[in-house]
Amino acid sequence: QVQLVESGGGLVQTGGSLRLSCAASGRTFSSYPMGWFRQAPGKEREFVASIGRIGRTTYYADSVKGRFTISRDITKNTVYLEMNSLKPEDTAVYYCAADPSTAQAMMRMTDGMAYWGKGTLVTVSS
Repeated sequence: QVQLVESGGGLVQTGGSLRLSCAASGRTFSSYPMGWFRQAPGKEREFVASIGRIGRTTYYADSVKGRFTISRDITKNTVYLEMNSLKPEDTAVYYCAADPSTAQAMMRMTDGMAYWGKGTLVTVSS
């Protein structure tokens, strides 16, 4: 079974950058599309970005396009989310997810993923 552990969250000022990592264990990881989701205080969980099985195809929420970049290193069983030009509205708990569907399908999903990490908190100060 796939297990996911996020790291890299923290406190950053507006306009700053952070890189989140999602380390995976499990023999099926390399065959799963991966995604990042977030949940801000008082709001529902939302899609952020997703990446296909081999890392060729990526999708982003409109709110982060041009600022965030998702990537993966198959050899290290790790998925990354590079976040630049951070804004206070990016403050949220960020969750890594894996699902055997497709990266595109993840854009329409906020739950029901096969596997979820426990999350890492990103706080952007104003």
